Formats: sequence, structure tokens, C-alpha cells
Amino acid sequence: MLVAMDEELTDRMDAHAREEKPPVSVAEQAYAEIQRMIVTGELSAYELISENDLARRTGCGRTPVREALQRLRFEGFVDILPRRGIMVTPVDITRQLDLLETRRPLEELMVTLAASRASESQRGQMRELADELEAAIANRDRDRYLAINQAIHVIEAEAAQNRYLKSQIGVLHALSRRFWYSSIADTDSFSRAAVHHAATLRAIADGDEDRARMACSRLLELLQNVSRKAIEDRVRGDGR
Repeated sequence: MLVAMDEELTDRMDAHAREEKPPVSVAEQAYAEIQRMIVTGELSAYELISENDLARRTGCGRTPVREALQRLRFEGFVDILPRRGIMVTPVDITRQLDLLETRRPLEELMVTLAASRASESQRGQMRELADELEAAIANRDRDRYLAINQAIHVIEAEAAQNRYLKSQIGVLHALSRRFWYSSIADTDSFSRAAVHHAATLRAIADGDEDRARMACSRLLELLQNVSRKAIEDRVRGDGR
């Protein structure tokens, strides 16, 4: 089973969260856990699920689960079918380029703000994450790469210190991760993306806004090229 974050990363991010922000609500916890299960494929596309089952699996009550599902429906992760239950939506890879087109300006704004606003603690953690990402690639550990990737998205959004930006970019990041979990298998794509992720992290940690924005732009250009190839491969496969 794929997991979004391993125990070590979870502990570190939890500790960081306690330092930087108040505890999240139960509904927020339910949202994050259900989204994680969908993104990683633990809940598969077209799977029918119920509020009771999700409440049991998340350890949250039905009311926070219901609130989480309404939010996930709005974001496109689930459909709520009357008298049938909740269905996990499929990954539509043809929309990935639209997603990246929307993500680019927000991501560049995020890393620019983060470079100027990150705390010293966050800057130190970014350097650690860059090192860990490179180690995961050296070991060809795809699952750990994706776990670290999520931690990177979280800390960069936190460091930008803009709640509206954080909310919007968080959805786009989750949708992008779901695409990579489901559609990208070659290790070369992960290796190349890791180079730009690490460069972005180190530029933010150094407080270099221009370098962070440039590294981010290179990352998004790569993601666009990889996504386009995946879509072309899928179209050719469907045509056989």
C-alpha cells in the first residue's frame, strides 16, 4: 500500500505544525486523511464508499466526514450519488495540462513569498528535505520520493504565509500527486523533477527569490513535458 508520508516525515511535520499553527479541526483531519487515501490509490477510482466506512477508517465521526466529503466533491475527488453512496472519481489525465497551467503562476508566487517570509526553522527543514529527496532518488525509492514531495508542498505553502494561496495551491498539489501516483512509473521523470525541487528548496532557504522562481519555473516546465508525454502515450494506447 502506498502512503503519502512515512512515519519520520509525519512526526517532523507534526512537530513543525505545532510550532507554527494551531491544531486542525476534526473535519480538517478527516479531509486530509480521505484525500490521502484517494491520492495514493488506497481508495481506487470508481470505488463506492460510505460515510460509515470512512468514519471507521479515519477514526472521525460521521459529521466531520460528511463535511470533508462535501469539500472533496467540490474539488473533484469524489461524486456523491443519491441512494448509492460516494464514488471516487477517476483520474482524468487530459486535464493535467490545464491544472499545470493554473498551478504555474500560483507556484511561482508561493516560492517567491516563501523565500522572503520563511522562518529560520523552515529554512533549515527545507535544506534537510532537499537532502532527503536526493537520497530517495539515489535509492530509487519512489514511495519515499512522493512522501517527501508532499512534505515539500506543505512547508513551502506554510512559509509563504498567505492562507488563500495555501488553500488553493494545496488542492492543485494533491491533484498533481494523484496524477503522478497513477500515471508516472519511470524513475527518470522522478529523478529530473527531484533536481528542480531540491534547487527550489535551497533557493528559498537562502532567501533568493529570483533563484527560487527560476528553479520553480524549470520544475513546472518539466512537469508539463512529462504530463504531455503521458497523455500522448495514453492516447496511442487507446488507439491500438
